[in-house]
Amino acid sequence: MENISEIAKILNPKSSALVIWDVQRMLVDGIFNKEDFLANTDRLVQSARQKGIPIFFTKITPLPPRFESPARRYLMKNRPRRLAFTPEGFDLAVRPQEGDTILNKNTASIFVGTNFELQVRNANLSTIIFSGIATEIGIESSARDALNRGFFPVVVTDAVSSSDREAHTRSLQNLKNMMILLTSTDLVTVWNAG
Repeated sequence: MENISEIAKILNPKSSALVIWDVQRMLVDGIFNKEDFLANTDRLVQSARQKGIPIFFTKITPLPPRFESPARRYLMKNRPRRLAFTPEGFDLAVRPQEGDTILNKNTASIFVGTNFELQVRNANLSTIIFSGIATEIGIESSARDALNRGFFPVVVTDAVSSSDREAHTRSLQNLKNMMILLTSTDLVTVWNAG
């Protein structure tokens, strides 16, 4: 890793939040690297807990059809239906614990329609670490949004995934020149060295 001392300052546990994006069973069951993804995400969550880093879990929470935006309705009707919208499908595959925050959200940005930004700003958190599904949708949208709002976005490359491996790879390629990308091992190593 380049600029290890600068990276260590950015990743300071006292100023960081961890976002576990949409690890709902209906999504986890369709990703290309399920076992590695879950193991890396678990390592990340356990390390964050040990360091006292706040953890935010997001959950897809569809709006009633009448209140969904016309643009989303139009775009979604032409997409192949791959997800099983069952009650169990919405369950989180990585379990939150007491003290974690669960955010119900309706868009592909953690900042739209939630009180996430208010919470992290109130806690003086400047670094937002992203893990979850899907890299090219909610992770990329939220990480770009975080950067545009003045936060340091960090994407954990082996703890993000997608049902579309090519889209996942393209997304990471797009993000590598804009923000910090680290593996879960590198991130935990920085935290443990601090």
